[in-house]
Order: sequence, then structure tokens, then C-alpha cells
Amino acid sequence: MTELSYAHGTGATALLGDTIGRNLDRAVAAHPDREALVDVPSGRRWTYAQFGLAVDELARGLLGIGVRKGDRVGIWAVNCPEWVLVQYATARIGAIMVNINPAYRAHELEYVLKQAGISVLVASLAHRTSDYRALVDQVRADCPELRAVHYIGDPSWDELLAAAGPASPDAELSCDDPINIQYTSGTTGFPKGATLSHHNILNNGYFVGESVGYTEQDRICIPVPFYHCFGMVMGNLAATSHGACMIIPAPSFDAAATLRAVAAERCTSLYGVPTMFIAELNLPDFSTYDLSSLRTGIMAGSPCPVEVMKRVVAEMNMAEVSICYGMTETSPVSTQTRRDDDLERRTGTVGRVLPHIEVKVVDPAGGATLPRGAAGELCTRGYSVMLGYWREPEKTAESVDAARWMHTGDLAVMREDGYVQIVGRIKDMIIRGGENVYPREIEEFLYGHPKIADVQVVGVPDEKYGEEILACVIPRDPADPPTPEDLTEYCREQLAHYKIPRRLEILADFPMTVSGKVRKVELRRRYGPQGS
Repeated sequence: MTELSYAHGTGATALLGDTIGRNLDRAVAAHPDREALVDVPSGRRWTYAQFGLAVDELARGLLGIGVRKGDRVGIWAVNCPEWVLVQYATARIGAIMVNINPAYRAHELEYVLKQAGISVLVASLAHRTSDYRALVDQVRADCPELRAVHYIGDPSWDELLAAAGPASPDAELSCDDPINIQYTSGTTGFPKGATLSHHNILNNGYFVGESVGYTEQDRICIPVPFYHCFGMVMGNLAATSHGACMIIPAPSFDAAATLRAVAAERCTSLYGVPTMFIAELNLPDFSTYDLSSLRTGIMAGSPCPVEVMKRVVAEMNMAEVSICYGMTETSPVSTQTRRDDDLERRTGTVGRVLPHIEVKVVDPAGGATLPRGAAGELCTRGYSVMLGYWREPEKTAESVDAARWMHTGDLAVMREDGYVQIVGRIKDMIIRGGENVYPREIEEFLYGHPKIADVQVVGVPDEKYGEEILACVIPRDPADPPTPEDLTEYCREQLAHYKIPRRLEILADFPMTVSGKVRKVELRRRYGPQGS
């Protein structure tokens, strides 16, 4: 009988029953003199004992200005130590931290402030071309629940700390309390606020760290944004739940600053989405950075090209690098490759299910679990599934079914060995002349072309075939880009004719989200008939 595409992660380690605050207390008690947090740009450093005191001070400051359990505290800032302090201080008192994308403009900021009911906002003063104080002033009159704003690096931040009273911040908290709202970037309409508990994100960070073998000896370079799960869960919570050190290389991603931080701080682990690793590998002076301290890291956020993974292992000393797959609504990681996986599993799959989580692949139309080897929608269930979308029960019900399965919208194949391959998004699948085409397969193949540094494949409207295949390419040498004929010749013997890109666009870069994901919807808009 054919085995079904279902897997349940087992393990010898039980789920943590702690709140984030209690878990941090354990780390402080066990490793008081080890470094907890290093901010490379400012040179500031905290041991676990110092970090615990700083978190406590901010927690008491929030209590001093009237923040209570269940209140929403917004954090609108680039990566900095204060972001991390807000994360742990809000958890300490049971307030719900609301992550706000640093790239948001006025109307997006106003939507989140109102939709989440934020009463206190902590913000950077500026980010790139955005004057945060001016943007807040622009929308504040329309956000009646917002009663206080404190800016990092401003006297108002000092006033927040000065409000700290003697009261202990340890409220009566449950690990199932909501602790975090993260807005997912939908392609249509306003984003939805995935609501996560202590139990959701603390356990996910812990088990991600377990999978890469973290101990108190590890030093984790975190160039991915804190406002996303990759930074604050897989980075910060994975670190503190193991007594490891969080290293901030720069306020936002900078390839050279990242490698300088790895070298200077002797980091053992490096995080990034594939485009970040590509940028680092392509630095003209890449070979001059001492990366010998690295042993592991995590590549996630979007599918990881095989050729890039091979270079990361060979040239960045990251022999134990791990691939993670997940989504904000699942805290985020559901599957992960393991340290002892061979190169094929670590380049051809997104790993296998983590402990205490279930995954299955179903027919998107009927919902039946498919046989292993068949492509369908990946669903996940377990401790990691969000509590729901904040104040949107109808939208929650569209994504989380009655049996508590989260429907990811991703097309996946579960292999016979239980490892999962992501073949694309249901909405990204190209239907050309009645044939289903998965962009991921074509992208992986084109990464091997000697003239291609990076590639994204999208479907664009076509009168004859319904959709046609467009390859958007960043060339290795801008002076010698590939031609459409080059692509056709390269693909002819290896890909079915209907998978060969018929259109080619040469780009200097891709439109990106702040978290480093390529905006395929923008490529379709820009280069489809309506954008040409």
C-alpha cells in the first residue's frame, strides 16, 4: 500500500511549559557572565545578568506608564538592542508586542495602529528616507487608542525607563497567553495580524536551536529583520533559550557589515534569506573575510538555490547550515534539515517535520491526503499554529480548518523518506497551455547557467497559451548577459519544451520586501502585457 503524505515529528525532548520571561530567568541564572547581546554598530554589550536587569528595568518602565497584561505595545524600528529589550520586556509583563514593518508608510502605519488597538508605540527616529516622528504625527489624530509614543535615541526613551517603579514585573501569566502580533504581507488587501503565544514562539525558537545544536558557546549573527519571525524567534528566542549570544551586525541588511561582524565577533552561526547569502558571496573582497569561526546557520524565507547552498557550505565554512521552512502563522518553522543530513537533503528539500508538529500534503481541491511523491498543498498542525488573526475570525477560519490544520498555500511534495520539497506557491503556479509549471524547478535549473547570478521565473498573461513563462535574470557580468537564445539552448535537452522560458528580462536587482523576499507579484505586474 502506498504511504500517505503525512508525518508527525517525535523527539525525546518535551515541549517547554515556560513563559518567555521565566525561560529568560533560567538563562540568566545559568549563564550570568556569558554575553547575551552585542550591537556591533554601537559597540554596546550585555552579559546575561546585565540583559536580564535591562529587560526588568524596561518592563517596570512600561508598568510605570500604565501598560498592563493584554495591552498592545507597538515596535516600529530597525534592528537595534532596544528592539530586543522591548520583545522580552513586553513578554515579562504579558503585554502583546505588535511588530510593525520598518518600511511602512503613513496609511499602513495607521491601519496597524488602529487594527491592533496599540496604546503605546516604541519607534526609531528614522529609517532610510522615512522620518518616523513626522509619520506618527501625521496619523496620530486618527488613532484615539494611541496614548504614548517613545522614540529610541530620544529623551522620550529615557522618560520611559525613568518611569520604572519598584514593583516586580512578574504578573500571573500563562504560556498560552497571546504575546505577539505579526502582520503578514498579503498580496491583496491589508495585512492580517497573526497572533502568537509564549508557547508558540518560545518552543519554536527552542526546537529550531536544538536542530542546529546550539549551546551557550554559540554566537549567532542576525542580519535578518527582528520584526519578522526569522529574527525574533529563530534568532533571539533560539539564542536565549540556549544561553547563546545574539549579534546585531547592522540596523538593516548590509552584506559587508554582516561578514565584518562574523569575523570580528567570531560568530558560529549566520542567518539569511538566499538573496542575502548571494550578496555576501558576490562581494568583491569576499575572500578577505575570516569566516573560520562559522559552523552552522539558517537559510530560510524563500526557496534556497542548490548552487548557492553548495557555495555557502564550501566557501563560508558552514558545513552544518540548515534549511528551514515555515510561515508567520506557524511561529514560523514546521520543517528543517538536520545537522547530519547529507548535501542532497540539505539542497534538495526543506527538511523533515520538527518535533511535536504534524505535516501533510493534501489535494487543494478536495482536501484528501495525497500519496507520497504527489504535489499538493502543505498543511501543518501542532503547538506552533497561531491563536488566530487578530480580530478577524472569518479570515482565521479560511486558513485554519476545524481540525486545527493550517493551510499554507504552498505546493509541496513529501518524499518517501519524509523529507519535504516545496515546488511553489499555489498562486505562483503557471498554467501554460493546460500544463502545470512550477517556477521553482526552472529556477533551480537556470542557477547552473554560467551567465546567471540570480533568477526568478513568473507567469505572465499570454493570448495563445493563457500564461507564458518569463525568466527575470540578474547576470553575473552585466556587460555579457544571457540572451533568449542562450536560455533556449541551455534548456532544450534538459527541460520539457513547455517549461522553457519564452521571455527574458535582464535586471540589476529584484523588487524585494524588507525581509528579503522577492516580490513576484511586482515582476508579473511590471513585465506582463499591462506593465510592458
